Amino acid sequence: TQYSFKEVFGTLVVQKELFDVVAKPLVEDLIRGKNGLLFTYGVTGSGKTHTMTGSPGDGGLLPRCLDMIFNSIGPFQAKRFVFKLDDKNGVDVQTEVDALLERQRRDALPVPKTPSGKRHLDPEFADMINVQDHCKAEDVDEDNVYSVFVSYIEIYNNYIYDLLEEAPLEPIKPKWNSCNTPVRNGDFIPPQSKMLREDQNHNMYVTGCTEVEVKSTEEAFEVFWRGQKKRRIANTQLNRESSRSHSVFIIKLAQAPLDADGDNVLQEKEQITLSQLSLVDLAGSERTNRTKAEGNRLREAGNINQSLMTLRTCIEVLRENQLYGTNKMVPYRDSKLTHLFKNYFDGEGKVRMIVCVNPKAEDYEESLQVMRFAEMTQEVEVARPVDRPLSGLTPGRRFRNQAFREELARKLQLRGGPLGGETEEQSVAEMLLQNFPPLPSCELLDINDDQTLPKLIEALEQRHKMRQMLSEEFAKNVLAFKTMLQEFDSSVLSKEHYIQGKLSEKEKTIAGQRTELERLEKKIKTLEYKIEILEKTATIYEEDKRNLQQELESKSQKLQRQASDKRRLEARLQGMVAETTMKWEKECERRVAAKQLEMQNKLWVKDEKLKQLKAIVTEPKEKPERPSRERDREKAVQRSLSPPPVPNAPPVRLRHRRSRSAGERWVDHKPPSNVPTETVLQPHVPHAITVATASEKALAKCDKYMLTHQELASDGEIETKLIKGDVFKTRGGGQAVQFTDIETLKQESPTGRKRRSSPSHPDPLGEAADSEWTDVETRCSVAVEMRAGSALGPGYEHHAQPK
Repeated sequence: TQYSFKEVFGTLVVQKELFDVVAKPLVEDLIRGKNGLLFTYGVTGSGKTHTMTGSPGDGGLLPRCLDMIFNSIGPFQAKRFVFKLDDKNGVDVQTEVDALLERQRRDALPVPKTPSGKRHLDPEFADMINVQDHCKAEDVDEDNVYSVFVSYIEIYNNYIYDLLEEAPLEPIKPKWNSCNTPVRNGDFIPPQSKMLREDQNHNMYVTGCTEVEVKSTEEAFEVFWRGQKKRRIANTQLNRESSRSHSVFIIKLAQAPLDADGDNVLQEKEQITLSQLSLVDLAGSERTNRTKAEGNRLREAGNINQSLMTLRTCIEVLRENQLYGTNKMVPYRDSKLTHLFKNYFDGEGKVRMIVCVNPKAEDYEESLQVMRFAEMTQEVEVARPVDRPLSGLTPGRRFRNQAFREELARKLQLRGGPLGGETEEQSVAEMLLQNFPPLPSCELLDINDDQTLPKLIEALEQRHKMRQMLSEEFAKNVLAFKTMLQEFDSSVLSKEHYIQGKLSEKEKTIAGQRTELERLEKKIKTLEYKIEILEKTATIYEEDKRNLQQELESKSQKLQRQASDKRRLEARLQGMVAETTMKWEKECERRVAAKQLEMQNKLWVKDEKLKQLKAIVTEPKEKPERPSRERDREKAVQRSLSPPPVPNAPPVRLRHRRSRSAGERWVDHKPPSNVPTETVLQPHVPHAITVATASEKALAKCDKYMLTHQELASDGEIETKLIKGDVFKTRGGGQAVQFTDIETLKQESPTGRKRRSSPSHPDPLGEAADSEWTDVETRCSVAVEMRAGSALGPGYEHHAQPK
């Protein structure tokens, strides 16, 4: 599998090379007022924390970023507390006096919140920040003042904790842990989790987070190291010092321009620019079955994997929106990690990710997942223009003011003291008085002294003449200066006229360009409106296309279902036709057989009648002796027996009664006490289980039941009853029989029937002949002569219904 990235570093890459390629552009953007976000992502033990923090003697990305920031803004930093962060992710600017009062108030506190940069550094991290490169940004605005604020948080089990928060200790009241034992230090006090909020510019921030103003790299890294000791680190099978939380080190840079004189900060909140660089050391991506974690460690691994999965989902949705032009909602709120950096993913700053890969064979699958996700994140590009406020002040005012002050200090040093306007005027007057001739002594000691006054008058006249000369010279100089001023004014006026002409020409050009811009803007609006209409039309067409495709799919599915139903119906109808054809073929065969049997019976009856008639006709005419009652009874019994048919006649087949429910499984219950009747018609049930006593095993196999019961009728004949019923399964698992029909079969003897009426003294011969004829006729009609569907016998229903 091949993965391509923007830059790939080998195993022997030094920290400086990595910093120059990855983090240096982010620091330059930070100084220019832009935001940045840097992730380290990878499997547990792949070197994320080492890449971010570094090792003694070779600092990582974090100390190098801090060193570059302070190397760039070092001479332009504002005094402490000139910039003051508020609780709503904003920044205010204070005057020098307010900042001085704030510093005095903080110095009066017993424990200062801001660490002092002059303290002795902890040797544990002193080598990490000793960076000799002195990397520096090029384009630093020299007319701005800067302040750096740092904060350090961790996201653990989807909760946010402040690593710089000082836990308030109460020495009088001891702390208690879960085992009800006192705790001497505050390590067991659970910190309070922080909430995420949105400021007025829709940027996310952590409320109540400690933000420390720092003035040097040593001071900033000391704050970081203090929070690093509180970070959640737990042992797993993969790494002894595996980080179990996401750590976020936030560097905020506040900058504001100087005033017009270049002395103090401009007291306008709108001119303040606040940029932010977030350095995120993600927790290790790992499978829980490899960490051998249990209990809380297992829950931590689940939360870590969930937050990383949410990060991947957000990146994938952003990429999908970018590639396909969709507007799907990005699930930032599913995790505190993605919710905190929502603005970066929306285009508020540049996002970079360092993927750490471990070549261990055990991490093969996790490394593949990590690289697949990292390769996909390169394709996401979201940018938003950043408007910086314009101060409108002259650039370079800081150095001009500084040069003026240096020149003034030099002059003061040359003159030996401060000079003001009055001293200069006095020195000029003294110089004029020194040029005048000295006055003679004015003391009159003698009344007759006539030399002092003339000398004084002469000296005063000389001074008067000199003064007139000076005044005339001063007037000449004034006149010359006035002429020079007039010439200068005329030249200025001419230049002003020339400039006004040029300005009018420029204004005309600007007006023409403005009209052209307005025309182009109108054209742009028209084109945007057309584009919007076309996009709406395209969306409507796409929606119609999707609806038509769905309708087409539904109709095709419906047609497929109908075709399958039709095929099933055809198969079913073919089966029914085949079954019906087979049934009717069997029925026709049965009817033909029945008809053949009926015709054979009729022929046999006729043959019997003819034989009987022939026997009667061929009997002797003599009247025999009347036999006794016993012989008559024996003879009657012999007469009731049918003579055997002629040898050429077909043999008589026993006709069995057909059951009403042919094709079903029957239990034929025949008690052992039944007497076989041996008549021509016998009840016959095919597929029956014949039992002497009803059993549950036989009933479980059948769904019909028939009991054969025999009893003597009133005339002494045997009457057979067929009691039929249906077998049902009961709730308890047994069987029950519900009786539905009773059929009665009665056997009648021809000898028991009444003979025809005869005279009071019958002729024995005629009586015997008549009795014999009647018995044969009655027996034949009862036992043989029956048609299909006739009501003469108990089995008529089976011949009437098709099988």
